[in-house]
Amino acid sequence: MKLTYLTITALIGLYTTSCSSPTGKDKDSTTQQDTSEANSYDNDSLLNLVQKQTFQYFWDGAEPNSGLSRERIHLDGDYPQNDQNVVTIGGSGFGLMSILIGIHNNYITKDEGRAHIKRSLNFLDSVDRFKGAWSHWYFGDTGKAKAFSQNDDGGDIVETAFMAEALICIREFYKDGTEMDKEIAAKADTLWRGIDWNFYRNGKDLLYWHWSPKHGWGMNHAIQGFDECMIAYIMAASSPTYPIPASTYHKGWARSGAIKSTTEKYGIPTILKHNAKEGEIGPLFWAHYSFLGLNPKGLSDQYANYEDVVTNHTKINIAYANANPKNFKGYGANKGWGWTASYSTNGYNAHHPDNDPTGVISPTAALSSMPYTPKESLQFMHYLKDSIGDKIFGKYGFYDAYSESENWFPQRYLAIDQGPIVVMIQNYKDAFIWNLFMQAPDVQEGLKKLGFSSRYIKE
Repeated sequence: MKLTYLTITALIGLYTTSCSSPTGKDKDSTTQQDTSEANSYDNDSLLNLVQKQTFQYFWDGAEPNSGLSRERIHLDGDYPQNDQNVVTIGGSGFGLMSILIGIHNNYITKDEGRAHIKRSLNFLDSVDRFKGAWSHWYFGDTGKAKAFSQNDDGGDIVETAFMAEALICIREFYKDGTEMDKEIAAKADTLWRGIDWNFYRNGKDLLYWHWSPKHGWGMNHAIQGFDECMIAYIMAASSPTYPIPASTYHKGWARSGAIKSTTEKYGIPTILKHNAKEGEIGPLFWAHYSFLGLNPKGLSDQYANYEDVVTNHTKINIAYANANPKNFKGYGANKGWGWTASYSTNGYNAHHPDNDPTGVISPTAALSSMPYTPKESLQFMHYLKDSIGDKIFGKYGFYDAYSESENWFPQRYLAIDQGPIVVMIQNYKDAFIWNLFMQAPDVQEGLKKLGFSSRYIKE
């Protein structure tokens, strides 16, 4: 059954209260482009519905003991790994930003939001940490770390960086409030200051992703650009307690300048070399995770203008959808597009234009690109609503992935895919999370240290 405008109106009455609008106050003028081709009322209603219902993943769907985000929610109740109580640190970072958005948009009260965030911060403070970093996964009901793989049972500095984005936003949101607010800000700041970023250099001029008390540096995964991990270097350079030197960013992440690229796809410059096979680009979450807090608009360093990097990455996905070389059903700029890591017909897959075996589209890819390509992202949202409807839209918004070619519509969600939808829709509306993160003095100092320019940076 299609999700008709009548259904939309009914759902809005059930699920929304007073939501921010793309025409609301405190708009960042750089976050919107002309979308006059579509009806503004319908755009606003649909944006608000999708954002509010996706927010419920992190509110109604949160693991109750920790308040953090479940790694996955399967509406069919089937959990082959018996992991329905496992929380994800990176996805919980996205979730905590979503809770701030819930307060901002009056989805929940200030008291409700404060209590939820306080419970989450207390849980983060109580669990085992590894030189200040959190593990990728924890059992939310017991607080015990869960190994991600055989040798990955300790600290994960990238997942920790996604959480650190949220901690900075929480601190900035609460720091000038009531005494209870200031206590939350102080707790978030203490957790942020406790992360030993410098340790994760392993004595070298680059960051390493994992460290374990049992296996040491056994994963041996150096973090080098370009992929989703840029925020780890930004956070590490911004730390007031355990900072890395600027040389680690330039020699490690930027590969002493080799990160720059002249590669084009569909005539669109990639600008930076993606951590993929030569001539390929990565999944679209690379354009999202680091930039939930870090505003790419007007952000540049000696290697790139990051607004161009993420926008071009998105436009390459759109160009691929239009080309549709394998003739998959439902592809096109005004239909379905967007490839990222998500559930797939063959398990879990990091989809991208050069890795698209069965026509699987992940809604988060296009929806989380809303600030970069609002016209095409809105068209995609309307396409899902008008052409697929109830097959793809459920309790916590659009399901994680689908394939029209395979008639495959699983009713399953992943935190790391739902979170960017909530945050990036809000950044499109009024730059709320971008403004919180970018106003932080330590972040600004870190960006200056690494040679970035941005309108946010104060001299």
